[in-house]
Formats: sequence, structure tokens, C-alpha cells
Amino acid sequence: MAWGGAGPRARVVAGAVAAAGRRAVPGELAHRADRVRQVLADWAVAEVAPGRLLPWLAVAFGFGAVLYLDADTEPRLWAAVAAAGVTIALAFLARHRPIAFPLIAGVAGIAAGFAVAAAQTARIAHPVLRAPVGSAAVAGYVERREGREHTDRITMRVTSLDARRINGRPERVRLAIRKGTAPPVGSAVSLKAHLSPPLPPLRPGGYDFARDMYFQEIGASGYALGKIAVTPPVKAGGWWLAYAAFLDATRAAIDRRIHAVLEGDRGAIASALITGTRDAISTPVNDAMYISSLAHVLSISGYHMAVVAGIVFFVIRGSLALVPGLALRRPIKKWAAVAAFAAALFYLLLSGSEVATQRSFIMIGIVLIGVMMDRPALTFRTITLAAFGVLMLAPQSVAHPSFQMSFAATLALVAGYQHGLPFKADKDTPFTARLALWGGREAIGLVLASVVAGLATTPYAAFHFHRLAPYGVLANLGAMPVVSAVVMPAGILGVVMIPFGFDAPCWAVMGWGIDWMIDVVLWVARLPGSVGRVAAFGNGPLLLATLGILMLCLLRTPLRWTGALLGLAACLWAALAPRPDVLISADGDTAAIRGPDGRLALLHNGRDTFAVKEWLAADADGRPPKDASLATGTRCDATGCVGVLADGRLISMVLAIEGFEEDCTRAALVVSPRQAQMPCRATLIDRPVWQARGALALRRSGEGFDLIASRPAGTDRPWAPAPLKTKTAPLDATPRLQDIAPGDQ
Repeated sequence: MAWGGAGPRARVVAGAVAAAGRRAVPGELAHRADRVRQVLADWAVAEVAPGRLLPWLAVAFGFGAVLYLDADTEPRLWAAVAAAGVTIALAFLARHRPIAFPLIAGVAGIAAGFAVAAAQTARIAHPVLRAPVGSAAVAGYVERREGREHTDRITMRVTSLDARRINGRPERVRLAIRKGTAPPVGSAVSLKAHLSPPLPPLRPGGYDFARDMYFQEIGASGYALGKIAVTPPVKAGGWWLAYAAFLDATRAAIDRRIHAVLEGDRGAIASALITGTRDAISTPVNDAMYISSLAHVLSISGYHMAVVAGIVFFVIRGSLALVPGLALRRPIKKWAAVAAFAAALFYLLLSGSEVATQRSFIMIGIVLIGVMMDRPALTFRTITLAAFGVLMLAPQSVAHPSFQMSFAATLALVAGYQHGLPFKADKDTPFTARLALWGGREAIGLVLASVVAGLATTPYAAFHFHRLAPYGVLANLGAMPVVSAVVMPAGILGVVMIPFGFDAPCWAVMGWGIDWMIDVVLWVARLPGSVGRVAAFGNGPLLLATLGILMLCLLRTPLRWTGALLGLAACLWAALAPRPDVLISADGDTAAIRGPDGRLALLHNGRDTFAVKEWLAADADGRPPKDASLATGTRCDATGCVGVLADGRLISMVLAIEGFEEDCTRAALVVSPRQAQMPCRATLIDRPVWQARGALALRRSGEGFDLIASRPAGTDRPWAPAPLKTKTAPLDATPRLQDIAPGDQ
């Protein structure tokens, strides 16, 4: 059984497997066991063959970054660096030990990922706003501006901030402003703003927006109050601001030319494909893109980068080949690779350099550099180097859906295409047959790519967005050929023609292709059952599914099919995930309960419709946040609201101080945005509780409740600092977290 070359390490592993089997099997089963041992030994030889362990080292590195992000308190940098140094040294010393080396190298990879993530946090350390500020005078430089459907948004580097009772003075803030009023990047501005701390998770286990903002070096968010004044700069903004201003001006110029020809969603999608600014797309079309599994078209990634580099490469090479003197005497293939690399780099910078784009550029760059050096690019090594490159630059991206979905899809496609496609034509095949075979192979390739990439990204789409795309293959088959053959080539030609003033026809052609794509996604989104909703589940099923995908893609022997079993186990685990009976927002002003009908009902809805939208999505509930049925089973008056759980127990939301006296005696659970001023017999979630623990989920447990907090006890990270101490002490007779949270996690 020839699975691959067997080096010394592989032979030792095979011997260890065989020896372990001989010790474990009784004599009467020896013959059958020998055959099993031999098969397992052959598989072990293949899986530890030279070059097979390198991708797993990148996996270990990423897992180390995950462990860092999941810590309750901030790890000490010196400890992380020391652990990485010791394990790397041990791996070097054990490099000639066939079994010990892979194990120690894996541990070293985890420690290195952990240390790099800790170093990244230490490098960008900056203050985070701790409490809301109603009105602050902010002055600084505009570093980024974003167009959105109803408002614009700017990110400012703060030079001065004047406010009363501010705790944590941020160095950067992100502000929503009135549509069409965003100053150019690089402008010095001053304004009044309402500022809030970075948004914490909207529910336990939800996406941590505050962590994402922290690694973007943003310490507060909010909205502008009144007019934005452009002022003379107090000091030079530095080379980085000048670079950002140049890129923004270039992006804005291209965006204006596109919107001068294409209006509405056609112009917004065209600009998203070229400049990466996709926030201005209308909500119906944007939702339809996600429902139909074509949202990847809006995120500049491997497909776009490959199209841009490929078109430039073949156009340059084809044009130079028309000159016989050059084609015969000069390395025009390498020249074309240099031009394609430059085009890909420009596209990376122009589009904003997101994680998926970085990964794509690194992979395309490795391939093009291989062409320049007459060296073939090895696909698994290419994606491994891309993973290391992204994780070294931004280790926190391992928790971002863009990183997870991008690398999962790429890894699955690389693994799938290693097996090749059927129907290969030889030199004796007639032209018409070759043409038919080419068309058939392209169609099969498109279907397989859509299926493989869709299956690989399904766990992450379900985890982060709580929905699936049952008709994703249909949408990709209908739209992607037009995007590849019409939309992207027209867009690239349009950018090239802008300096010459003949770009309008290119945008018009691009618009025709986008019209077709919009028609396809809207049609698919209207099909029965087009939205596959999935209830939220924890990190465990996601990690198990990830391990299954890695085994399916990276293993070459039949052992890889254990990855499919892990995937099925992850699906079952996710389906059995319990759902909360009570949800409370991080500001204590919005709460939902699960009524006797099994669906969520709003006990009280403050102004946090964003949290309600996330709760409903995580509950696989398609109702909009303002649906009238969300009030079913609840009653409200001036002092508060009351609802009933499935077991008949009352849940109260107290809005006025006088409501505590009555509700604390008759309700099983009392929730309030205020602080109770009297002892309460019921389980109480008031201001001190939600201020300390963030958004909460409660599940029924006998006569009480198990509480799960988005900020577990003892949490103290730079993006989620420990709560500020208050002078008000809790009342002794009021049940607090230590009484109600035996299942706290």
C-alpha cells in the first residue's frame, strides 16, 4: 500500500503502532489484528511523511491565538514569550526523535501563536472608554470614512478630548454622522459627540465587537452632535495619514466615476468590487446576497484577486507575445508576473486590506514569485504560508468570520482540486469534442467548487450569522459565470481607462452584469425555504467541526474520513444546544423571555433593537425586532412589565423604584435597569449585576436559574476591563450572583 515516502520518523511511528497493537490483542485474534495493524501502520507512515506536518503547525499557531483570546485575564507577556522560547528550544533538541518531535513542535506552535497574540496586544495597548459621555468636544484627524445606507461613519485619531467625568481617554473614536457630511481623510476636524464604550457582546457567546474595535485601536464609538468643523491642522498628521489620505482620495475618485454612470445598488456593488466599500448597498439586496450565498462576491478575496492578477498576467503576456523579438529573446512570462503582482498589490491597498484580501494576496504573490523564479508553487504550502503571514500580522483575526470562512473555503478547494476533474481530452480528440469536454469540465468545476466551498464554510456561517444557504449552488451557477466573464473584466478595464476619460462604457457593461447578478440573488431569495435558520450554539461544536474539516482536507489516507464523522458529531452537538429562557441586554433595559409557545417574547424593549435582532437570529426566529407578536404574553404599566415562562413562573421587569416592593414578593425573577433599594425575595438582576456581568442569559434549573454571563466573573482584558468599583454596596438580603448562578460560565 503506497501512500507516500517513508522517512525515519514514519518508520518509527509505524513500528510504534504495530507494537501497541500486539500488546493489546489476544492470541485468537492475532491474524485479523495483524492485518489491521499493517493498514494502520501504512496510514501512519503516510501521515507523517516529509512535508505533511507543516500545515498542522499553522493550525497549532492559530489555536494558540484562540487560547490567548479566550483567557479570562490578560496573560503576562514575559510568561507567553518564555513558554514559546522553551518549547521551540525543546522542539529543536527533539528534531531527531520521530515521535516526540511532532508532538513538541505542535505544542511549540501553540505557544508561539499565544505569544504573538500577546505581543500584538501589548504593541497596540491603548485606553478604552469605560462609561458613556453625553457630550464631548473632540478634535483630531479623520483617518477613515465609510459610506453607509442611511448614515456615514468616520474614524478619528483624537488630538484633544474635553468632557466632564470621563474615564479612559480614547486615542481613536468611531462616529456615525449625517449622510454626505464626512470630511475627506486627512482633514483636521472638531465636533461635539456622544461617546459610548465599545459595544460588548449582545448575548453570552455572541460576537465580541469590543475586542474587534480594540484591535482596530478604537477606544470609543458614538455619534456626532451638530456640525463638523474642518479646522487648520495643529501639527502634521504623519506619513501614515498622508498615505491614508492618498488612498482615500483615489478610492473616492473611482467611486464617484462609478456612481456617475451607475446608480443605486448597481453603483454600490460595482464600487464594492473595485474599492471594497460595500456599506452603501441597500438592505434587501444585501440580505439577498447572504441568503443566496453570494455575499462572498462583495468581500474582496481569492476570487477577485485571482481574476485581477490573471487578467493582467494574460493581457501583458499576450501583448508582448505579439512582438516576436521580445517573445523569443526576453522572459515575457516573468515580466507579466511582475505586472500581475503590482496589480494585485494595488488592488490590496485600494480595497482596504481586509483579512480575506491579505490571505488572497499572499497566496497569489507566492504563485507569481514562483513564476518569476521558475519554481512551481505547492498549494498546501502556499495556503500554510498565507495563514502564517496573516496570523503574524493580525493574530486576533483567527476569531473573525472573514478569516475562518476564507481559509476554510480555500483549504477545501485546494484539497478538492488535488483529485482533479474527469473528462480530460488528449491531443487526438477532435476539436468539437475538446470544446464540449472543456465546457463540461468548467460546469462540473463550478458546481464542485460551489458545493465544496459551501460545505466548508457552513459551520462558520451557522455560528456567526445563524443561517444557511440551501440554494447556494443554484445562485453561484446562475451568477458567477457572468461576474467572471463580464463584471470583473469590465471593472478592471474601467479603472485603467479612467485617466483617459473613456471609462463610462466599461461601467455600463459592468452594470449590465450586476443587474443580472441582482436578479439572480433576488429570485433565489424568494424561493420557498431559501433561508435556513440555525439556532446559536457554543464554541465546542465549531471547534469540532473545524477539526473535521482539517482532517478531511489535510489527511491523505482513509483516516481523513474520520473528519466526516467529527462533522456529523458537531452537527448533532449544535442541534442539541440548549436555548435560554431569559435574555437581558448589557444595559439592563431590554429583556426577552421564552413563553409557553416556545418562542421569545419581549418583556421590555428599550432602544436596543440591535440586540433584539441578534437574539431573534440566534434563536432561529425570522421575526423582525418590531413585530407585534413579540409582545404576546406580556403586560406593562407605568412601573414595569410582567411575563410568564413556560412553567408558569412570573418574570418581572421593574422600571420604577416603587415596582420592586410588589414584584419582589410574587415574581420568580426580577430584572431592572435600576438598583433595588430594598431586600428582594426573588432572584434579582439589577444595575450592579448587569454592570458587572454584561449581557446575560438564564436557563431554568429546578426552582432557580442558571446564569451565563457575557463577562464571566474575574474577566479583565484590555477590551473588557473589570467593572469600575462603585460606592454603593449590595443589600445583604438581596440574592446576588453567588446565589443564582451555580451554572455560571
